[in-house]
Amino acid sequence: MKSRLRVGIGYDVHALARGHRLVVGGVDIPSGKGLSGWSDGDVLSHAIIDALLGAAALGDIGGYFPPGEPQYKGISSLRLLETVSDKLKENGLKIVNVDATILAEQPKFASFITEMRQNLSQTLGINPEQVSVKASTTEGLGFVGRGEGMACFATALLEKE
Repeated sequence: MKSRLRVGIGYDVHALARGHRLVVGGVDIPSGKGLSGWSDGDVLSHAIIDALLGAAALGDIGGYFPPGEPQYKGISSLRLLETVSDKLKENGLKIVNVDATILAEQPKFASFITEMRQNLSQTLGINPEQVSVKASTTEGLGFVGRGEGMACFATALLEKE
């Protein structure tokens, strides 16, 4: 019997740099540094995109939205996420849930999590209860701990309709 459930894992990392906006989960967060990237650098949305594409066995984010392509310069990652969500529907796949953990020393994300979940669920066309977002530090270790960048892990569960 073929399983109707599919699991995917996503990971993304971007450097922190002055002169960039800090956008995570579609939320503009006040900060002295932002995430550098070809798009808006939203590590949370990017990790979720890769988790969804992985669960669907449809490749990865770079295959759909290559860095250096002019149409993706500065684009909102929520728009990229919406495109992936549409691609899942075209392939008869329904999102059961997504779960993500942001790794960053600063800023603290607790007051932004609800808005992130709302943005992501609205973009994906699912209920906020199907989207989990958490944040953690690396206790000062590695590039995240030194404040050089942020990373995010995500998992997604899909169901074939």
